Amino acid sequence: MLKPTVGPIIGHTTTNHARIFLRGEHKTNTLVFAGIRYRRQGEDHWSKGNFARLDPERDMCEVFALNNLSADSDYEYQAGWFSPMSLAHSVDTVRELPLQWPQQVYRLRTRSSQSGLPRAYIVGSCRYLQMTAGIAFAPHLGDTIFASISRLVEQASPPVSALLMTGDQIYVDDLNIIAPDREFKEILHKYRVAFSQTNIARLMSNLSTYMILDDHEIEDNWPANRSKSDDYLYANAIRAYELYQASHSPTHELSSEGLLNKRLDKYWYQFTEGDIEWFVTDSRTRRNLSATDRRILDVAQEQALCNWLIQSPARIKFVVTSVMLYPDRKRPDGDAWQAFPEQRLRLLETIRTHRIKNVFFICGDIHGSLTSRLTHSEDADFEVHTIVSSPLCNSRLLPYATAATFVLDQPLLRTAAGDYRHVLTSNVISQDNFAHLVVEAGQLQVNFHDREGKLLQSIGIPIR
Repeated sequence: MLKPTVGPIIGHTTTNHARIFLRGEHKTNTLVFAGIRYRRQGEDHWSKGNFARLDPERDMCEVFALNNLSADSDYEYQAGWFSPMSLAHSVDTVRELPLQWPQQVYRLRTRSSQSGLPRAYIVGSCRYLQMTAGIAFAPHLGDTIFASISRLVEQASPPVSALLMTGDQIYVDDLNIIAPDREFKEILHKYRVAFSQTNIARLMSNLSTYMILDDHEIEDNWPANRSKSDDYLYANAIRAYELYQASHSPTHELSSEGLLNKRLDKYWYQFTEGDIEWFVTDSRTRRNLSATDRRILDVAQEQALCNWLIQSPARIKFVVTSVMLYPDRKRPDGDAWQAFPEQRLRLLETIRTHRIKNVFFICGDIHGSLTSRLTHSEDADFEVHTIVSSPLCNSRLLPYATAATFVLDQPLLRTAAGDYRHVLTSNVISQDNFAHLVVEAGQLQVNFHDREGKLLQSIGIPIR
């Protein structure tokens, strides 16, 4: 068996289940299969192999569902792909072959259902990896930060549960003016290069990774800049996104037989760890830009989000939105929640009127990092926080955000019931960085680190 050409990537993981993505290589006139086997750490015997036939229509990608795992446990696994000599083989018959598995051993850890435990997460967005003629320009610039994240993960206490990548994992439009990528094979190539670099590959093969797209997986400021000719681009970009990002996320339902349903009707999803819950929104592909009903989230998603906020018993509620909820920019670009004030107000009023505590909005996009607290002039019980982490790797062509980028000297919203007021609770970080979130009994600790892993700033947010 051969090492995966992309992956393995550990995706959605629960107390008893894990999803693992990998890619093989297309071989003309022959069958190609991928396989995974696993065991609890410390055990001698591997499980029977899980196998799947790889399909060129899916770019030779597959996601394996590992079921009936034990909670709060360390596992190790091996993964690879191969081409048998005979074209008569099937998934059932290759199980009987005397396969030599790749030597590389990866590790994963299942979740604990216990409430009240300290837990930690890594958050980041906007990884610019410029491609020229199919080759990454200065790839070490886009990969160094993942070595720093890996070092932190290896030493962290409490252990890091997951990596949240909140948008712009690739830039389909990095050369949009000169030579925009529009073909399916060109976009696939960007994913293969971006996800197979040494440090990010190592990190994602040993740490559960959750992703959601933003605009650059399609086109800058999508869909505001959409033209009729972009329908072809969108179809190719979203198909590639589904293969490389959505495929290992919770948005795919699991059947009673433990198999993943590969059909998709949405990209937003939820997941839970103990008394912490995440709602990852799709704030990009379901927008309505009409003047009469502007929406950044479609009707069904808004309703699902509000119902979850109201009904979930979780102690901590993280809401991921790839673009910023607040603060607003001084120069509006029509792309963030600032351009959808009615829906933003409905969301905030839902939180305020139902007295929902400990809601944290996790954002990216702006090429700057910060934390901010939002309060209400007439409701002392209302408080939400936003945590912005961006970028993992910037381009020299793109500016970093600074404090001067934002409107900070006036209320975010004025309503008949009172004003929503916000204040920065951190400095604005204007360099490549990632966020390390640590949920403790009485506070959420937000630690921002630079590309080399150096601590830039640490903010403690009280948990009420």
